[in-house]
Amino acid sequence: MTPQDASAFSREICSLAPVIPVLVVDEVAQAEPMAEALVAGGLPVLEVTLRTPVALDVIRAMAKVKGGVVGAGTLLTPDDVRNAKEAGAKFGVSPGITPTLVEACEAHDLPLLGGVATVGEAMAMLERGYDVCKFFPAEANGGAPALKAFAGPLPQMHFCPTGGVSMDNVNDYLSLPNVLCCGGSWVAKPDLAKAGKWGEIEERARAASQLKRG
Repeated sequence: MTPQDASAFSREICSLAPVIPVLVVDEVAQAEPMAEALVAGGLPVLEVTLRTPVALDVIRAMAKVKGGVVGAGTLLTPDDVRNAKEAGAKFGVSPGITPTLVEACEAHDLPLLGGVATVGEAMAMLERGYDVCKFFPAEANGGAPALKAFAGPLPQMHFCPTGGVSMDNVNDYLSLPNVLCCGGSWVAKPDLAKAGKWGEIEERARAASQLKRG
């Protein structure tokens, strides 16, 4: 997959909803009802982080839910990329970028939303042909004011800020012209999943889906 094709796919999925839920799932049994609740609430794009032993099985289960577009987050190595692709992930998300990781995603035809934290890292991705990236960790790296400053020298680069984004500050990001959508863990917190509060997760998803983008 070329960087241009990967960026086009990233733009497509980022346009589906203003928020991509970032999911840490501890039990496979939670996967299907969680995905169904999120999709029903209007958030079809789901990022399952590879932070639990069952994450790949969760991706497999969520990939079967109608209307969902499931990706793998916290990609760190080429093995992560290969395993995520085999599990059914449609895209990948990384906290940072390395040439090895980017090359692996290209080799396995897995569109990458690569994490950047600085203008220099964003320039490196642009140089390679990517014009859509994750901005991480967003709040720790200056938040919405930082991304607003990025837009001056890099108007062609667009972002999905993640990390410290919540309903309290998400509008600050979505109002920016270089932000396509935001990633957030507040929609489907692990404690809600453990309690089986799928109705509440759906309500949170619906509220997030109705956010306006600038």
